[in-house]
Amino acid sequence: MPKGGKKGGHKGRMRTYTSPEEIDAQMKEEKERKKKEEEEGAAVNDNQSEDKLTASGSEDSDDEGSQKKKGIEGLIEIENPNRVAQKTKKVTEIELEGPKQLSRREREEIEKQKAKERYMKMHLAGKTDQAKADLARLAIIRKQREEAARKKEDERKEKDATAAVAAAAKGLHTLSLK
Repeated sequence: MPKGGKKGGHKGRMRTYTSPEEIDAQMKEEKERKKKEEEEGAAVNDNQSEDKLTASGSEDSDDEGSQKKKGIEGLIEIENPNRVAQKTKKVTEIELEGPKQLSRREREEIEKQKAKERYMKMHLAGKTDQAKADLARLAIIRKQREEAARKKEDERKEKDATAAVAAAAKGLHTLSLK
């Protein structure tokens, strides 16, 4: 018989995964258990307050929960961050008028939008370097267009003048022939 016992060992076994239905069932059971603990805790606290009123107050009540945890479970609370249930708030608990705490991303997004608005105002006023460069470029383009328009107008006038001279010369030739 080979060393290590059975052939194959633990390696290569088929892995099993928890189905979503099982996870949902476990979460429901956990919620129900917490509700029962809260109800029992409230009932225990009510009984303790009544006992304190009726008795002389010599009793010590350190256990607030209904069950004590064994070992180090009472010292360390472990919660799976992947199974955090969303807490629902009642309408009375929601604070609409209070200051809203923004997350870092929301604050950065708002600051970015404000900076963009400030830049656009300065750009429209012509105070940014890019706006100055754009205005200078536009001035150069306007001058070029004005010069091109003047040249076109001069050429048109010259054509008109030459056409008039040619027409006048043609008119004289036609008169002389007749």
